[in-house]
Amino acid sequence: MAGISLRAIRKSFRDTSVLQGVSLDIADGEFLTLVGPSGCGKTTILRIIAGLETQDEGDVAIGGVVVDDLPPKARDIAMVFQSYALYPYMTVAENIGLPLEMRRLSAAQRLPLLGRAMPGARALRAGIAADVTAVAEGLGIGHLLARRPAQLSGGQRQRVALARAMVRRPKAFLMDEPLSNLDAKMRVQARTEISELHRSLGTTFVYVTHDQAEAMTMSDRVAVMMGGRLMQVARPQVIYDDPQDLAVATFIGTPEINTLPGRVEQGGRLAVLGEPWPVDVAAPAGSAVTVAIRPEALATGGDTAGSVTLLGTVRHVEMLGAETLVHLRLPAIDKPVIARVEPAVGASFRPGDEARFRVAPARVLVFAADGRRLVAEAETAAPLQPRPAVALHV
Repeated sequence: MAGISLRAIRKSFRDTSVLQGVSLDIADGEFLTLVGPSGCGKTTILRIIAGLETQDEGDVAIGGVVVDDLPPKARDIAMVFQSYALYPYMTVAENIGLPLEMRRLSAAQRLPLLGRAMPGARALRAGIAADVTAVAEGLGIGHLLARRPAQLSGGQRQRVALARAMVRRPKAFLMDEPLSNLDAKMRVQARTEISELHRSLGTTFVYVTHDQAEAMTMSDRVAVMMGGRLMQVARPQVIYDDPQDLAVATFIGTPEINTLPGRVEQGGRLAVLGEPWPVDVAAPAGSAVTVAIRPEALATGGDTAGSVTLLGTVRHVEMLGAETLVHLRLPAIDKPVIARVEPAVGASFRPGDEARFRVAPARVLVFAADGRRLVAEAETAAPLQPRPAVALHV
């Protein structure tokens, strides 16, 4: 096992800058997920760690040793690709055992016919077969060893790719969107299996995905990337509850966080759509800001002292079984405001109804015009003195 450190990594392809000074420390045994939209540079980071790409600037260290000059095979890193990269003409056992054959057998011993007659080849191959069987049984694919990839389901191919990576016990696993080819039901199962595999092995995992559900459910920490930069690195719940940039807040969370235009008035008091809110913001008066509210922060029921009330018209109701999404139309803004409520509450709404929701000031996130998070008094200071509820009529 080994930790991985990146220091000021820069990478460009011709005139396109892909990575812009990325620095990141991944602890020994940690499960860290790089998440972000397509083209943000996350796969390039993975390939640089593996040695498949060379950075223009910066250093990569594995286990405290700088590996910039080492070829991929010398870095003792296993990579699982999006396509699984299985050899179609080999059996499952042969695919899994290939890394061990390349490491343990000489070129002569790997020859198809004569190699098996070489001194020591039989014992080495028996050891490889035993290791392959042990790993395959641990992943529940021991009964598939004689099959070829074309005879396997997507989930089975994914386990074969994992087994091939595991069999040589590498210092770290790099996974490049390994679940993207699976259907929705199989992805949920595979997420659990990979998480359990990480716990059992205790090895460093670096996982790349554009799927925020994978990032939030599997990781010890999440690194959110945008435009070749690391926007925020933290535990999944911190990323969700305490985003430090509007781009992070809008990328993480389904449905997307609600955003409203706001302005800072004299004394730092927040105003949204012309109405004062009981939130004080550390920003100059007159500053334009964006107010963001998670869908579950919008609650029904009577007003609470100091809360903000949103009045709107129900545009659409999505019944999702365990929850209901209520889409509100606010004439002053183009996109709907979405509230996540219990099914019993959602059943009372119909399109065209007037609806009233409230939000506690502590659940309001405020961002500057450049996207950076602004500190609001309601988030960090002592609780505000109760004030009358503010009705936001739109």
